Amino acid sequence: MLKFDVLVIGSGGAGMRAALEASRQGGVSVALMTKMFPTRSATGCAQGGINGALKNADPNDSIEKHFFDTVKGSDYLGDQDAIEFFTANAPDCIRELDYFGVPFSRDKEGRIAQRPFGGASSPRTCYSADKTGLVILHTLYEQCLKYNVKVLQEWYLLELVVDQGKLCGVVALELKTGRIVPIIAKAVVMATGGAGRMYWLRTTNPFASTGDGMAACLNAGIALKDPEFVQFHPTGLAGTGILMSEASRGEGGYLINNKGERFMQRYAPEKMELATRDLVSQAIETEIKEGRGFGGAGMSAYVQLDLRHLGREKILERLPQIRELAIAFEQVDPIEQPIPIRPSCHYSMGGIDVVDYRTCATAVEGVFAAGECSCISIHGANRLGGNSLADIVVFGKFAGKGAQACALERSFHNEGAVLEAAKAWEAKRAQALARTDGPTVASIRDRLAEAMW
Repeated sequence: MLKFDVLVIGSGGAGMRAALEASRQGGVSVALMTKMFPTRSATGCAQGGINGALKNADPNDSIEKHFFDTVKGSDYLGDQDAIEFFTANAPDCIRELDYFGVPFSRDKEGRIAQRPFGGASSPRTCYSADKTGLVILHTLYEQCLKYNVKVLQEWYLLELVVDQGKLCGVVALELKTGRIVPIIAKAVVMATGGAGRMYWLRTTNPFASTGDGMAACLNAGIALKDPEFVQFHPTGLAGTGILMSEASRGEGGYLINNKGERFMQRYAPEKMELATRDLVSQAIETEIKEGRGFGGAGMSAYVQLDLRHLGREKILERLPQIRELAIAFEQVDPIEQPIPIRPSCHYSMGGIDVVDYRTCATAVEGVFAAGECSCISIHGANRLGGNSLADIVVFGKFAGKGAQACALERSFHNEGAVLEAAKAWEAKRAQALARTDGPTVASIRDRLAEAMW
């Protein structure tokens, strides 16, 4: 049995920022539990940037404009109080990242550089070439080590144990040894990421994004909110779904059909390729369905992302990872050839229902949620590019604060319930290992992915 004051589950940007903040606040023991190496999470796949009204690229930008763009981009279904809180805190949270050591790209004056992104009325997306999420993740990991956060690497969440509306702890599987371990905690921050692998290979998400944290909360009686709002990124590689960042369009890339047309002229003549993700994804699927795609019909069809006019120097400086991925997975060099792309499941706007956006608390005492697994309702029906990284650092920070304050106030609750749950999982495992027939997990997964698409 293990025991911590604060247990953070998930090592993406939200989880690391929460663990870091809880430890920085002091007075509590903090552990970060992850089913992979800590820097291998989905945050590392986020290429484009992080939104905040720093006013470096446009002195007329403002928190109010960021607020309005986010509300409009959400199809007016976002929680406007939460969005106001989010946009007001984003600039300082970005400056904190700069202080921690994130190597942001710079403008000529040495300020954090900002570029245009879809749905934004000003260039407010801060970036580090096209590896923004990766450098944020590594920097936060360094800070977690600095502040003595204990890392439980390759531990898998089995169950969130709740009794009478109060957190008891969790049951986890240590993958290295196969041990099923009860973990007692005063506060848990769920930061387990999205559920894109429900679509199997038609997603930009890593293989770990299975929605297990959401499922654990649902099984514990915590509601999920807005699960129907799933975002499809317009530009996933046609064959694998791997993300071709919105930065590629922010830097001036074109979307081309089989007639050589920049077809976004028909759907969003003002914003063109920088229209919101839902609109661009719908436009691509319309072009394919109406016979203006490449590669035939069905799942093999695609349109093209053309970067050739940007020139070799700009692609190598601003979009190096885009080029690496296109060459590795499609054998296409974007300096010379257009990239085949098609919409790919990218982000879950819905998730674990957060009842207080200031602390990221859920309806269960001691349980908090942040990042893609949560639903604070700032994204509504459609998230703007660049708002995800901002989301995880803003609400990761406040979830860490909330969990630390909670752990100082409450005692460990019903430790016996966690021990009993661990014993029940031992019995379940023995039963599963003894089974000799019936459907396999892989066959169920494949049927689910086909049904979802």
